[in-house]
Amino acid sequence: MSPRYLVNCSIIFTELPVLERPAAAKAAGFDAVEFWWPFATAVPEDTEVAAFVAAVRDAGVQLVGLNLFAGDMPAGERGVVSDPGRVREFQDSVEVAVGIGEALGVSGFNALYGNRSAEYSPAAQDELALANLAHAAGRAASIGAGVFLEPVSGADRYPLRTASDVMAVLDQLDGAGVTGVGMLADLYHLAVNGDDVPSVLAKHLERVTHVQIADAPGRGEPGTGGLPLDRWVASAYRAGYEGWVGLEYKPATDDPFGWLPRELRGSAGVS
Repeated sequence: MSPRYLVNCSIIFTELPVLERPAAAKAAGFDAVEFWWPFATAVPEDTEVAAFVAAVRDAGVQLVGLNLFAGDMPAGERGVVSDPGRVREFQDSVEVAVGIGEALGVSGFNALYGNRSAEYSPAAQDELALANLAHAAGRAASIGAGVFLEPVSGADRYPLRTASDVMAVLDQLDGAGVTGVGMLADLYHLAVNGDDVPSVLAKHLERVTHVQIADAPGRGEPGTGGLPLDRWVASAYRAGYEGWVGLEYKPATDDPFGWLPRELRGSAGVS
């Protein structure tokens, strides 16, 4: 099976308004996209949600993945899953996301764990995270979707930094009988945080439900750094990975997709 690529429209096409980005991805030759939480609040107005759904549909692309509400990302927040002070926001955003997912056929929701807070004990934050992930997984399952859990770099207070950190949470969920949560393997984050990416893919691939890529250093497109992304992605597919690969990088050249021939961007010709 050949890699299936999609565009993360929250980090690429940022020169365009959010609602114009799905059409830009289609014009660039892609059939699928993903987004971080595309609204300013956990509970956007119905008109905002309707406009977002219409923009994706009108562009003729598939919305494969959608982040759940993650707080103020530009300010450094990285999710609210483990924040006892924001349970209502998280659960409300799950309902909004599931509604969007049902309308557009989303297959996975990325739940950023959240930074450690000095206001609550780590144990209390982790206990809440398990409950919130179980809740999100149950709601996602109602529309045939799953939940992603991601190691992240560049956020010192974010506790899930390696594949092992995520696996520890998944093991606890498994022990509690919670299904439908898998690892989002962002190869950039894993590499930057010191994980041996080939070993991670070999050991944990059956629990990897989504893959994202960017090169390092710099988090630009493949070829702007030194990571062997082509080799890593090919090995994942050879080993049985069947999901999408999200292009979640900060464009560093005039043509952010110049590394990928146009005939390999759409899913129609994927074997």
